[in-house]
Amino acid sequence: MKAFRILGRNVRDSFKSVFRNFSLSLASISCITITLIVVAVTIILSFNVNNFTTIIEKDVTIVAFLDVDITQEEIDEVYDDLIVLDNVDKDNIEFKDKMDTTKDYMKSSTIFKSIMSDWTRDENPLQDTYQIKVTDTNLIHKTAEEIEKIDHVDVVKYGEGMVEKLVSAFEVIRKITLIIVIALIIVTAFLIANTIKITIMSRKREIEIMRLVGASNINIKLPFIFEGLILGVFGSIIPMIITIYGYSALYAKFKGQVISPLIKLIEPTPFVYLISLLLIAIGMLVGMFGSSRAVKKYLKI
Repeated sequence: MKAFRILGRNVRDSFKSVFRNFSLSLASISCITITLIVVAVTIILSFNVNNFTTIIEKDVTIVAFLDVDITQEEIDEVYDDLIVLDNVDKDNIEFKDKMDTTKDYMKSSTIFKSIMSDWTRDENPLQDTYQIKVTDTNLIHKTAEEIEKIDHVDVVKYGEGMVEKLVSAFEVIRKITLIIVIALIIVTAFLIANTIKITIMSRKREIEIMRLVGASNINIKLPFIFEGLILGVFGSIIPMIITIYGYSALYAKFKGQVISPLIKLIEPTPFVYLISLLLIAIGMLVGMFGSSRAVKKYLKI
């Protein structure tokens, strides 16, 4: 019970201190707010870039064009050779007959329909294909080369060059955004520490009195740590509101995609609420760390 009373008193004193030193508290809150807005934007960008990369990796397909005069037995042999390759997703190998491909072309255009409508299987110049998904996009070029060496496979296509560059670009962006988030959090912690240092120095006499009456170091530090936590919570309110309503509005405006249906945004629910919880957690931890560092370094407790 005594521990709860001490805790309650520290929390109460921290709230009083925040409002008693309102101008300095406002400076800390503003610092946290501005930084967390940038952090929120960076985190949202990072998660969406990761989502883009995942979608592209799932959608990338190797198309293996088979010999024009291939038999059913040879088609089966090609399949048997495909399923033993390491980077091939065994559950995502789809055979497409050239007559089915012809029907798809005919549905897409009246011109194709007029040209292809009388084609028989023997007259059809198109090729049967296997559409193959891979488990690791980074190894797609090597896998395509292995598929091309299989007997009765004529040509292999997968958007070579473009796929690797796109995935590589997204990977670089993802790493940069992660570095930015970490850097912003560290900068915020130091800014808060410097701001709270001024508050602490203005209350140096109060702390000296606490020492004279026998207050322990932890009892002196706790109110400041709770004060940092409170500042962190207040500083995260506006970034949370901007995240929830701003991202939802952005998602609605772009109808959930950027440029093309391939690049889809993450749905707002529950994404924005998870980001908001992350923001308030960062605000609290950074506030507590900043306060603790200021007390330890500048008061030499």
